[in-house]
Amino acid sequence: MAEKRDYYEVLGVNKNATDEELKKAYRKLAKKYHPDANPDNKKEAEAKFKEVNEAYENLSDPQKRQMYDQFGHNGPQGFGGNGGGFYSSSGFDGFNMGDFGDLGDIFSSFFGGGFGNSGRTTSRTKTGPIKGASLRYDIEISFEEAYSGVEKEISFSRQETCETCNGTGAKPGTKATTCSMCGGTGQITQMQTTILGQMQTTRTCPNCHGEGKVIQEPCEICRGKGQIKKPVRIKVKIPEGIDDNQTVVLRGQGAAGIRGGEKGDLFITVHLKNHNIYTRKGSNVYCDVPVTITQATLGAEIEVPMVNGVIERFKIPEGTQTDTKFRIRGKGFRNGNSSTYGDFIFTVIVKTPKRLTKEQRDLLEKLAITMNEQPPIRKKGIFG
Repeated sequence: MAEKRDYYEVLGVNKNATDEELKKAYRKLAKKYHPDANPDNKKEAEAKFKEVNEAYENLSDPQKRQMYDQFGHNGPQGFGGNGGGFYSSSGFDGFNMGDFGDLGDIFSSFFGGGFGNSGRTTSRTKTGPIKGASLRYDIEISFEEAYSGVEKEISFSRQETCETCNGTGAKPGTKATTCSMCGGTGQITQMQTTILGQMQTTRTCPNCHGEGKVIQEPCEICRGKGQIKKPVRIKVKIPEGIDDNQTVVLRGQGAAGIRGGEKGDLFITVHLKNHNIYTRKGSNVYCDVPVTITQATLGAEIEVPMVNGVIERFKIPEGTQTDTKFRIRGKGFRNGNSSTYGDFIFTVIVKTPKRLTKEQRDLLEKLAITMNEQPPIRKKGIFG
C-alpha cells in the first residue's frame, strides 16, 4: 500500500493555515478533481478527489487536526480494548459537506448519496444506524502518576438511549410512521443547475428532517429524541510514560448511537502538574542533587531519589565540580508503547557551608596552606 501523503501537502497549505484557508483550498481542489469534471481520466481523478476529501475531513476538525499534528497518520499504537490507548489519527471515514451548499449535493449525486458521513445524509445513512458523538475530557495528574501509570475515576454526562421508549422516540404503545412526503427515504430528489451543468441533487426532507419517519406521539421522557443526558462515572487507566497533552482513547465510552448505532468514543487529554524537584524532556528525567564540599572533593556514594520513590545509590568521583551531570540509564519515563525507558540525569550542586565551627575553620585554613592558598586574614571583631 502506498504511503499516505501529508494532509497539508495534499491541500497545498502550510501547517499554520486558518480554517478559511483550508476551506478555500478544499473548494478549489474538489472542483478540479471531481470525476464528472474529468471524464477522460475518471479513475485517477476519483483517487485524487477522495484524497482531498480525506485531508480536509481531518484538518477541518479541530480535535482531529490536533491529533494529526501530534501523531501524524498512524500515531502511537493503542493500549488495546476499553482500557485506553494513545490516540491514533483516524483514516478516511467520510467528511462534512454541510458548509458547501450545492457543492455538497454534487458530491452526493456522484456517489449515489452515500459518500461517508456527510452533513447532507441520505437514505443510506440518515435512516440507518448512526454512531454516537465522540466526547472529550481533560484530566490533570501528578508527575509521579505519569511516570508509573495510574487508574483514575472520572465523572461526566453523556447522551444515553432512553429506556422508556428504547430509543425510538415514540410514546410506549405507539410507533413512528413512514413520512408521506419522501416515502421513507429521508430526502427529496430534484434536478438542479450547478457549476458542472444539469445534475440530479438530493436534499433533506423538510417534513421528517431526513429521518424517513414521523413521530405522532413523542415519548414523554425524552420528548421524541430517543436519548436523554445522564451522569456517568467510569474508570480509566492512564498508561505509564504518558506525556503532557497526550490523549487516551476509550472506545465506546462516548454518546449513545442513533437507531442502534454504536456508541462514540471518549478522548481523555492528560495534563501533567509541575514538580518542584523533577523536570522532563522527552523520556528523560532531570533534577539537581546537592552535595557537600567534602563529598565533592573526596568523592562519595550519595543517595539519589528516583521518581517512583526508590533511592538509588550512586558514586561520584573525587574532585567533582558543581554543575557536573551524571546519568543513570533506564530510570526515566517509558518510551510510548515500547519496553525501553529514558534516563535519569542529575546535576551535582556543591553547597558551601555558611557557618563553620572554630575547629572546622582551623582545619580549612591548614588545608589552604598545604595547597599553597592564602588563608583569610583574621581580624578581631570580624572573624574572631
